[in-house]
Amino acid sequence: MSDDSFIREVDEELRSDRMKSIWKRFGKYIIALAVLIVLGTAADRGYDYWQENQASKSGDTFLAALNLAREGRQDEALEALRGLENDGYGAYAALARMRAATVLADSGDHQGAISDFSTIGNDRGIPTAIRDIARVRAAYLLVDHGSYEDVSAQVEVLTGADNPMRHSAREALGLAAWNQGDLIQAKQWFQQIADDTGVPAGITQRAQLMLDVITASGLGGGQS
Repeated sequence: MSDDSFIREVDEELRSDRMKSIWKRFGKYIIALAVLIVLGTAADRGYDYWQENQASKSGDTFLAALNLAREGRQDEALEALRGLENDGYGAYAALARMRAATVLADSGDHQGAISDFSTIGNDRGIPTAIRDIARVRAAYLLVDHGSYEDVSAQVEVLTGADNPMRHSAREALGLAAWNQGDLIQAKQWFQQIADDTGVPAGITQRAQLMLDVITASGLGGGQS
């Protein structure tokens, strides 16, 4: 046997002895750690599966409710959506509340819809984007079923230059002022829309049409 072979064998024996010593001292802890890792991985995968399953169930219920509404079965759609409001997973609860308010509006219960949209708009537990959309929906309904002050209370806070809902908020305020006979105020809101380069084409066209009507009436305080 060469010296190198002898040294390797001795080294392997020493490593083996060290491993045995380490295992005697820490073996139970190593086993416990391994078990914890396995259990943790299983729990994590189990939770991921539960999340996916809950989201899938809520999504199926939401789609079924939408189909019921499209078929004109409003009462059944509303019942399904109310259930999701309480039991829906993730964003589905908020979406169900929004859709339920829309079902009320489509059914002619405008005050009920306004109340629901307003409640959503003031619920800080809901994402800001959904709250702002709810405020705008309430405002559009209030154009025909409320006063200018009612509309203002919902959406004037959204009319700032950096708010993505400003165009719809300004349009609702302009229409409410028009309905109330305040053409000067109406013109101011529609002019803000016309002067804003970031406005969607449809809203710009409607705003310009209203400005033309106000100008033609001679009651809007001068030319647009």
